[in-house]
Amino acid sequence: MTREELTRLTGAVGGPNCDDDDCPNVYRTRNGSFVIQGNVSTAFAPPAGEGLVEIPEPVLREAVRALGW
Repeated sequence: MTREELTRLTGAVGGPNCDDDDCPNVYRTRNGSFVIQGNVSTAFAPPAGEGLVEIPEPVLREAVRALGW
């Protein structure tokens, strides 16, 4: 899957604290799942094949609004 195949729900380029594509974001896939971009977290060791990221609460709120929830 490429970034172009995802629907970006948050972080308009040039928005607050965003330069190009380097800010925390939430994306939706064609099958309805989500891809999260954020800072790597070391809070605990996730199972093999999974990862942890931190994203600010305003990013999640923006994603919820974008989805109309």
